Amino acid sequence: AERLGGERLRVCVATCNRADYSKLAPIMFGIKSHPEIFDLEVVVLGSHLIDDYGNTFRMIEQDEFDISSKLHTIVRGEDEAAMVESVGLALVKLPDVLQRLAPDILLVHGDRFDALALATAAALMNIRILHLEGGEVSGTIDDSIRHAISKLAHYHAVCTRSAERHLISMCEDHSHILLAGCPSYDKLLSAHERDDYTDIIKSWLGDDVKEQDYIVALQHPVTTDIKNSIKIYELMLDALISFNKRTLVLFPNIDAGSKEMVRVMRRKGIEQHPNFRAVKHVPFDQFIQLVAHAGCMIGNSSCGVREAGAFGTPVINLGSRQTGRETGENVLHVRDADTHNKIYHALELQFGKRYPCSKIYGDGNAVQRILKFMQSIDLSEPLQKKFCFPPVKECFSQDIDHILETQSALAVDLGGTNLRVAIVSMKGKVVKKYVQLNPKTFEERIELILTMCKQAMADAVHLNCRILGVGVSTGGRVNPQDGIVLHSTKLINEWSSVDIRTPLSSALHLPVWVDNDGNCAALAERKFGHGKGMENFVTIITGTGIGGGIIQHNELIHGSTFCAAELGHIVVSLEGPECMCGSHGCIEAYSSGLALQREAKRLHDEDLLLVEGMTLNNKEQVNAIHLINAAHLGNSKAESVLHTAGTALGLGIVNILHMINPSLVILSGVLAAHYENPVRQVISQRALLSAQGTKVMVSELEDPALLGAASMVLDYTTRRTY
Repeated sequence: AERLGGERLRVCVATCNRADYSKLAPIMFGIKSHPEIFDLEVVVLGSHLIDDYGNTFRMIEQDEFDISSKLHTIVRGEDEAAMVESVGLALVKLPDVLQRLAPDILLVHGDRFDALALATAAALMNIRILHLEGGEVSGTIDDSIRHAISKLAHYHAVCTRSAERHLISMCEDHSHILLAGCPSYDKLLSAHERDDYTDIIKSWLGDDVKEQDYIVALQHPVTTDIKNSIKIYELMLDALISFNKRTLVLFPNIDAGSKEMVRVMRRKGIEQHPNFRAVKHVPFDQFIQLVAHAGCMIGNSSCGVREAGAFGTPVINLGSRQTGRETGENVLHVRDADTHNKIYHALELQFGKRYPCSKIYGDGNAVQRILKFMQSIDLSEPLQKKFCFPPVKECFSQDIDHILETQSALAVDLGGTNLRVAIVSMKGKVVKKYVQLNPKTFEERIELILTMCKQAMADAVHLNCRILGVGVSTGGRVNPQDGIVLHSTKLINEWSSVDIRTPLSSALHLPVWVDNDGNCAALAERKFGHGKGMENFVTIITGTGIGGGIIQHNELIHGSTFCAAELGHIVVSLEGPECMCGSHGCIEAYSSGLALQREAKRLHDEDLLLVEGMTLNNKEQVNAIHLINAAHLGNSKAESVLHTAGTALGLGIVNILHMINPSLVILSGVLAAHYENPVRQVISQRALLSAQGTKVMVSELEDPALLGAASMVLDYTTRRTY
């Protein structure tokens, strides 16, 4: 059927060498035979245009294809650098040609470096690429190039079911993969029907040669192991000289190392030897006849593991170039050899045998399938490739076989009394903790933080932890964008207008995040605690002071001057006790550990604290715990103080519910468990009906400040989207 509006599909076929032309030619003939559907453009580049390799572009002209462009893209040198320069030269020349031809589809074959240049140019120029023979595995650098082309290609025509599976596992879209079989097999499977094969054998190997009484040898360099390639080539030639059978030797391809291989051939006098015929090129249809009727094929050409199987011709595959490919039972592998004996023995085993014909690589109908597949390509479909990624389990520590390190953070917590540093893993495990008294001066404090962090970093190496950064939790108001403490609490001296990030980052050579302890507690809950998976929640710390953090739409709220979530300073009384902030009636003035300690001292001074079952020695300082114990033992005055404290906290939380309506309130800190029920009670009595269902939970995290400080590092350094 013709395409929409009678438009023909513009198909550009690019061919680089004799091998890929043998696969592309059947498709080109198929395209040419349907001029009403397809418009064929042929681009020739690479070793086709080089005299040393037989000027093989002439066979394309003999097949009566019009060549649209000939591009000289090979930089001579036959080494690794020359291959790279050839790719660069092709990339410089291709854009003009592709722009002029403006094809709908570019057909690229295989795994050669020239094909990588073609695919790169077309992908960057938004031309749809159909890649032939992707997904296969051979065992050399060709694999990397082949898979790279597959990643650039939009459509794939593969030869075997396992190649199809490989592409699917490489995240290619299944609907863009055609299991076609190998196009050259379409010709192969009818090749036996030719009557003139004896003439072809005689013309290439001599009049006295009979079928199945000669050898075809074709060995290419392995670019990742040139030295070994040349050694095996030399041993192969020695074995063939000793084996004493008429042999057709084809020159190697243009890969790095080919020059040295040709030198070896000449040094051994192969071109003058009566048993050998050395040729640069044999037309594919004749080459197939030679392989089909050979006594044996030897070398590392893909033809040996693919096409030869269709005829049951015995094959000896040398070295690593094809070891990953699927083969029939006709292939015997000689992976390495130190003398020619092993190869000679393989020749004795294989020569003259016949094997069952293998159809692993095709059934003779590949071209028909490919033409139909090209017609089905929807040119209106978006050009951008889609990759089908399989679901992957979330893996926090890349700890494969306990060799790779656990991704971790250094967490620093600056409290009123202690300075704590910890190594925290991705899963929230505190691997190791260090505690010192918090020094009174700025210089001593920074020096101590650095000393503790350096010690932790040294220990992290032995603990198999990779430190990604430093997170700092501190009391006071913090500008997290700049890593500066703006105003400290009165509990930490010399800690206002302090840049923490710069000295730590400079000395430790790590990124540093800073936030206040209330916000860190909320971050800890979001990553490791009750807040995991919750979009909106509030955390309230009930410790020495009262603080907290607010998470709205999964993000922490800082406010315009970094003063948001100062929950301890929500005013719940017009009068009320004085707060450390200088105001009156704040939650902190009623419900903090310091406020309860103040009330405990007042009662103790009036001899109203201790009841039966309680003792207090002279050295012991009265604190909030004594007040709580007294209340539990029935001290009505202590109960009254705790009731007031609970009510004040409850009212503050009711204000929060009415302001931001979170779905969860998390109580954290040492007094959290004591406040859980009073807070619930106040909410049920004083909150609006729609806010009364808000959940109140007590945190289960042991070190919220440290975990929150760590989470800043772990979330941002391992984030995939920003």
